[in-house]
Amino acid sequence: MPASGEPHTGSGTLETLLGQLSGSNPEQRRQAARKLAMHPEAAASLVSRLAEEREPDVREAIATSLAAIGGRAAVEGLIPYLASDDAALRNTAIEILQHLPGEVAGHIDELLASPDPDLRIFAVNIMEALAHPKLEQWLISILRKDAHVNVVGAALNLLSEIATEAALPAVQEARVRFASEPYIAFACQAVEKRVREV
Repeated sequence: MPASGEPHTGSGTLETLLGQLSGSNPEQRRQAARKLAMHPEAAASLVSRLAEEREPDVREAIATSLAAIGGRAAVEGLIPYLASDDAALRNTAIEILQHLPGEVAGHIDELLASPDPDLRIFAVNIMEALAHPKLEQWLISILRKDAHVNVVGAALNLLSEIATEAALPAVQEARVRFASEPYIAFACQAVEKRVREV
């Protein structure tokens, strides 16, 4: 890959592509977004454009390039979008972050500490793509500490796919804490079934 900022044959210079990314022609924006995958230093600009872009094809090209680039600038720029009122933007951010498990793992504790239960649920959604040694530990912590039934439900759903016996005490605690919630009882049974069948 050429050094940062150097032109790429057939892709245009970084400056030219960034200009096209904010232009009025949707097809030109899409092509620029696609070609910017070759310019890691464009991550912040792509993140910024993602929030403004209304053309689905262009937004998809931006998302594909950000997933290819990865890195700190992309992840730290995308995480605030998880709290956006724009559902499409939130979902796109989640999809990109799911493609960047290595970079996202360092932010999971921060997301799980958010006062916003939706953000904590999004963190669990992102965890689905993380083949991380702490995955079960994070989910157990949610069962023991989180006060929001939907966050605990999301954690139980994921545990029903990956749980080991280590999760069972926390599952029982969740069942007791949310004894009036039929869904939690059902989800706890699913986790216990998974453990028995492993």
